[in-house]
Amino acid sequence: MTGLDALRSPLSFLESRLQDIPHGDVLDAEEGWWKSEGVAISNAIDRAGTPWLLMFNRPGKRVDQILYPREYQAILRRGYRSGVVWRALEEKSLIPTYLLMYNISFHDPGICCPYTVSLGTAVSLAKYGSAALQLRFLPELLRKDDSVWQGATWMTEIKGGSDLGAAVETIARPAGDCWLLTGDKYFASNASAELAVVAARPEGAVAGVRGLALFLVPRYRHDGELNYFIRRLKDKIATRSVPTGEVELKESEGYLLGSAESGIYLILEVLNLSRVANSVVSVALAQRAMADALSYAEQRAAFGKRILDHPLLRHQFENRLTALRSAFALAWDAVQLLNDVWMERLPYSYRYHLFRLVAHLAKYWTAEFAVETAKWAMEVHGGLGGLAEYGAERWLREAMILAIWEGTSHRQILDGLEVMERKGAHKMLFRRLAETASAKELRDMESEVEQHLKLPREEREALAEPLFRRLAILTAETLARKSG
Repeated sequence: MTGLDALRSPLSFLESRLQDIPHGDVLDAEEGWWKSEGVAISNAIDRAGTPWLLMFNRPGKRVDQILYPREYQAILRRGYRSGVVWRALEEKSLIPTYLLMYNISFHDPGICCPYTVSLGTAVSLAKYGSAALQLRFLPELLRKDDSVWQGATWMTEIKGGSDLGAAVETIARPAGDCWLLTGDKYFASNASAELAVVAARPEGAVAGVRGLALFLVPRYRHDGELNYFIRRLKDKIATRSVPTGEVELKESEGYLLGSAESGIYLILEVLNLSRVANSVVSVALAQRAMADALSYAEQRAAFGKRILDHPLLRHQFENRLTALRSAFALAWDAVQLLNDVWMERLPYSYRYHLFRLVAHLAKYWTAEFAVETAKWAMEVHGGLGGLAEYGAERWLREAMILAIWEGTSHRQILDGLEVMERKGAHKMLFRRLAETASAKELRDMESEVEQHLKLPREEREALAEPLFRRLAILTAETLARKSG
């Protein structure tokens, strides 16, 4: 099999890049099912657009049910049964989870959002929930059949998601053995989840991010009534396989996770799980866009031969395959580092801060690469790339969402600068890369970073993107060489 041939299958590509792939039989079965059944369902859901919100039943009771076609549940539940959430906690490893996400998102990037936020909910509950909370709710999230519960992570409000300290206006006040939360969540992915972890400010807490806490909010109150309400669903350009809505919290029952004083750190732990997932999904999407482009280029003839046989396009495919391998190496390094530190609690280790830097680099660069690759793949299709019925345009729509999810490129760059400035995470990164990178290349990059961190704050921020981009590419290419 040539390098380009590996593009056709997510499992084949994984096997070409990784030495050890646990549960390969599960991945193989997933891929086979997607090819035979899942792809057609996914395409239909994407073309159908926004699902329906049934707010009231016939007797007039508020029910807030999101209505997808029955086939959607076949896609969704299959991933849960295969272990995209339960394996992480049962096997005490995130590797099987992210392998499954890569395999699945090659076919449907959006479906990995419910899996990711369910994972974030389960991990937060397992780490920081009381024994009583865990006994009550955790088994529901870890079921291995179609009765499994879903989770959600709701942070963003109408003022935005990046500046949580200023944007979060949801208030929580103590009420016996629970808290009552009041506020609105503006981008609530997986809006009909049975459980959600929610950012809110305890009544009387200090302003800014230090005053935020993380709460577990069930879909139903202790008396069986709805605990939160879905105002409407978002009409999105892509990721239509996850329902995103606006959620109203009206004295909704919630349970504090961890301590209120450390809430922002718990919130960031949830985001870290999602940012790594976003990186993995971005690379899988880029592979899918390239695979579709390859299939077309092998069939399309122009000027007397297949367009794949024209030197310029062949060279572009080969260069982009090299870049794909680098992007994967960066994303998978973030996976492996997270797998080392995901159960850490405050105070975090130095290795945790190294993970933070690599996660920001990976989230930033893989999303940018996915957008660039999806655009290029559309161009390979020529005019057909702009027609919805052939699917190439879908990957660009999906990629544009991935560039925004879990913090835009601006947020990744600025947070990456912060962890370099405050924690010196770049120094540990350079030590890790020293075995493989060119000594001169590494010295030059380290010198550039150190000089940049000495700039006045406004200038340091204004000029940050070219530096961060070069650091991400250097890291990705070095890691790819190391993996062979």
